[in-house]
Amino acid sequence: MNQAEIRKLIPAVRVAINAKHRKFSNPKGPEGRMMMLRKTVTELVKLERVELNYHRGDEARGYAERLIAMATKHGDRHIPTMEMANYWLTEKQLVHKLFKVLAVRYKDHTESYTKLHKAPTVYPGFYRERVVLELKGNPFPPLEKKNSSHNWIHNILLEEAHQEYIRKKLKEGEGSN
Repeated sequence: MNQAEIRKLIPAVRVAINAKHRKFSNPKGPEGRMMMLRKTVTELVKLERVELNYHRGDEARGYAERLIAMATKHGDRHIPTMEMANYWLTEKQLVHKLFKVLAVRYKDHTESYTKLHKAPTVYPGFYRERVVLELKGNPFPPLEKKNSSHNWIHNILLEEAHQEYIRKKLKEGEGSN
């Protein structure tokens, strides 16, 4: 099997993933680090929105993206995909949710499956950059509200000035007829 055939088996991940993994300080070593990431991916699939530290969320995002991409491309009949889902999801009932709910939701999706939002930090206290990692299309209300500039004071004043100008032109037009 050549390199081109191998690339066809692995779906492309739609987010940037760092070449090196982050150095999480975990007393259990690399096994504890992977267990922490597995728990994060499991919570993301279970709750569809989690708040955590930036470094942990950023790395878990890549693993969740790859897991969902494999599930949408190959489905639950593909043995390597099922093994990957069994490894990453520590709660086995979530394997069903991955293939029957999330894979169906993202079947025709052309962009990334997750979104990373910055969360406010707790002050005063030890500074850690917090983020909210969520699956797109989840049933929760959106975290980012759209900035509508319609109600800004200068836009209201400009709109009123425009309306006054139109009324003035209409009165001039009626007076000349």
